Amino acid sequence: MSSARVARRIAAGAAYGGGSIGLLGVAAVGVLLAEVQLAKRSVGGGVAPLPPGADGRYGRAYGTETPLRLGLLGDSTAAGQGVRRTGQTPGALLASGLAAVAERPVDLRNVALPGARSDDLERQVSLLLAGPAGAPDVCVIMIGANDVTHRMPATQSVRAMASAVRRLRTAGAEVVVGTCPDLGTIEPVYQPLRWLARRASRQLAAAQTIVVVEQGGRTVSLGDLLGPEFAANPREMFGVDNFHPSAEGYATAAMALLPTVCAALAMWPEADRIDADRHENMLPVAKAAAEAAKEAGTEVTGARAPWALLKHRRRRRLPVPGAPAADPRAAEGRPEGGTGGKGEDGEGGPGSRSASVRQE
Repeated sequence: MSSARVARRIAAGAAYGGGSIGLLGVAAVGVLLAEVQLAKRSVGGGVAPLPPGADGRYGRAYGTETPLRLGLLGDSTAAGQGVRRTGQTPGALLASGLAAVAERPVDLRNVALPGARSDDLERQVSLLLAGPAGAPDVCVIMIGANDVTHRMPATQSVRAMASAVRRLRTAGAEVVVGTCPDLGTIEPVYQPLRWLARRASRQLAAAQTIVVVEQGGRTVSLGDLLGPEFAANPREMFGVDNFHPSAEGYATAAMALLPTVCAALAMWPEADRIDADRHENMLPVAKAAAEAAKEAGTEVTGARAPWALLKHRRRRRLPVPGAPAADPRAAEGRPEGGTGGKGEDGEGGPGSRSASVRQE
């Protein structure tokens, strides 16, 4: 069965209340559990620090214009577990980058929970929508890895995602989902666990894309986005626990998400149309979802049902820790009144990060 058909079956099972679609056979599960015990001896050798709080206002230098509101939901990757400084979290990176592109302040609220699975999204959405400011202008969701490692039924996982996106879209928020990362890129994981983890991760990512697009959101495949970097620079791309990304890893992921976040708000210079030179295409949504799961950094956005647009947006560099600001307006990235501790410059938040938006 093709990967597109498997993803469509999972999504259909979630929509119509079907049971779990078995991703792995009984014998494979036995091997998987044995390999997990071996992997645990290598993964998680250190203790990841609790993620620093990053809530607050970014881009204050852009004046008193009404700020954009950015919400983050998901698991430890959305929370930024594995880094110690506010400015290294994906929330701070995305908020600073969005402020630089929009030339407006951005208010960030992050309700992500380390260890969360997709069934926690209902609580997170309720928490976000209950805030005094109401629904954010745009929400970013990053979740799925714990669903795979805890063997959460794929249909249950996807059903929870669809419900979360639907609630946020109904409330008026744009939604961008960073789909389940490819767990087969974690270096200490051995075969056949690595192959099984990759297969399950990609199937879940494709199914997530289908339901997100059907609910009016957009997705960006995280996939093996960090694979080459992990292989070449494992000490730099992994955090201290050998599992969560390092500051460089989070910056790579955030740089892939930022163009789609801006495009969702009609603030990106590229239109939502096919650029043949960048190998973009219009495909049935299930086919687009399966193709995106194979190629990290690929955006899928709805077109005319049942078609979806497969985009490879040009990226722009995100702030670099300690780098001088290319633009004094873009340098202002500290959260105002936020909960994060001190940043690189010791003044609270990612103030020392340049928010250059130079096109790659």
